[in-house]
Amino acid sequence: METIEILILVLSFLSLLALGVPISFSIGIASLATMLFSIKAVPSFTTISQRMATGIDSFALLAIPFFILAGQLMNSGGIARRLIDFAKVLVGKLPGGLAFVNIMAAMLFGAISGSAAAAASAIGGFMTPVMRKEGYDRGFSAAVNISSSTTGLIIPPSNILIVYSLASGGVSIAALFLAGYLPGILMGLSLMVVAFVYAKKHNYRTTITFTFGDAFKKFLDAIPSLLLVIIVIGGIIAGYFTATEASAIAVLYAFILSVFIYKEVKFNDLHKILLSSATTTGIIMLLIGTSMAMSWVMAYENIPQNVAASLIALSNDKFVILIIINLILLFVGTFMDMTPAVLIFTPIFLPVAVNVGIDPIHFGIIMVMNLCIGLCTPPVGSILFVGCSVAELSITKVIKPLIPMFIAMLFALLITTYFPELSLWVPKLFGF
Repeated sequence: METIEILILVLSFLSLLALGVPISFSIGIASLATMLFSIKAVPSFTTISQRMATGIDSFALLAIPFFILAGQLMNSGGIARRLIDFAKVLVGKLPGGLAFVNIMAAMLFGAISGSAAAAASAIGGFMTPVMRKEGYDRGFSAAVNISSSTTGLIIPPSNILIVYSLASGGVSIAALFLAGYLPGILMGLSLMVVAFVYAKKHNYRTTITFTFGDAFKKFLDAIPSLLLVIIVIGGIIAGYFTATEASAIAVLYAFILSVFIYKEVKFNDLHKILLSSATTTGIIMLLIGTSMAMSWVMAYENIPQNVAASLIALSNDKFVILIIINLILLFVGTFMDMTPAVLIFTPIFLPVAVNVGIDPIHFGIIMVMNLCIGLCTPPVGSILFVGCSVAELSITKVIKPLIPMFIAMLFALLITTYFPELSLWVPKLFGF
């Protein structure tokens, strides 16, 4: 009978997605339907409700609303513009300099806000008109913005790494944050290589000029924003505060920076920022709650154990198992948002990964990088939609220039997958 219940879970979920039902409701309804059809004596409605409630009853998850609020304050507080100016100083004079600036600024902004959507809208909102004015292809500009925005989900602080820590049963958030630096930088550099080749092919030149004094001023302007990373990550590593406490400190720092130092957020703007943050938090928490319920249903039906046994039966080779898991996660990322994907598939794949000798920290980075690619792909790629909206282009006009970006992201994924020290070296350096 377990096979019937698994079919009910999968088919009901996919059917609801195909009908356009929001993913959180699709997950919750599919989980409930599976329990209703279960032959085991379990009070389905009560159980699903309890699992949703206990799924979000976690101190670590308090970091998510705080980091979201910090990101909203940064998005409105002029931080994006200052980081773009700083990126111009670093890479603006290279061929295709504006594309490099977009990628570098997205990496910096993502490292501060931890939000791919915020990076796509904030950085893309500034860079897209400028790149268009300089003669860059609109589709290419959108592709650069969309792909580079995902680097902020790997470079800490990252909400999705906090979710993975929860789903994995307590992998250190600090270690995951440290593990994301080199893979995130690698992904950004891979995208820059594509941008460089494209710029040379289409003869995109840079018109960015500045004196040493201008460059120094832009650097000074960016320092208060960049200090946030040092305060948050440094405080966690030094043991002064937890990731949750660090998120609250990030809000306080972003508030002071945006309201009193940069003075680009007025007190009258705060209610809009708080409302937007609360809305985003509500959506994410509903996703987490329903995803935790589905994870429990899957465990109740022994799905993780069955999948693990099937994968081990296919091969005991670590490299083969990683290829299979990567392919599955790339497919999952095309139709499922990151948060539910991490919560649902971590309990399935992590035991398999650990069984063949893969470090849970390394596996977390692999999983997030896979799902980052999914954010840029139709039909459910949220960052794809945000980037197309910012660029005022249809998806069909962005897909072709996105393909080389996909290849670059896949290259970074493969390097990270098969060279675990890329993820583990920095955490080991700090004793994790």
